[in-house]
Amino acid sequence: MPVRTILQFPHPLLKKMCRRVERIDSEILELVADLLDTMRSGPGSVGVAAPQIGASLRLCVVDVSMSKLGRESNHGLLVLINPEILLGEGSATMREGCMSIPDYTGDVERSTLIRLSYTDAHGEQQELESMGFEAVAIQHEMDHLDGVLFLDRIASLKSGLFRRKRYR
Repeated sequence: MPVRTILQFPHPLLKKMCRRVERIDSEILELVADLLDTMRSGPGSVGVAAPQIGASLRLCVVDVSMSKLGRESNHGLLVLINPEILLGEGSATMREGCMSIPDYTGDVERSTLIRLSYTDAHGEQQELESMGFEAVAIQHEMDHLDGVLFLDRIASLKSGLFRRKRYR
């Protein structure tokens, strides 16, 4: 499947609430494949959401297993269709970046432990508990499904937003 172009802020689709995936068909599975190829092609990418590639659907992929921050604690590749966070606990501030905002990173406070429900690519309902970097990555990608960017979560743009030295 092709690597898709990542929409850049301030594209209006990035600020739009996405609609639920009603059924998993060949079109949705092709979109999943495009998301995976796009994620794997991005420098340091650990996730991508459907609206970032122009599809306003509640679907994202996350895989932190190759990242030094997520290597120790992860569930491997996650395909999250219609995900919902059931529980969030703890709090930590981490530096986040986004392929849709490639020139900046920012300090964002997120839950350190989450429990979520979602449908997988086989149409099976799942529940998962995630912590640490993987939990942060999941929350970041799920924000995209609600039209929320990491910029919206920075307490102070003056002290919490940083120009990226280089994107890799």
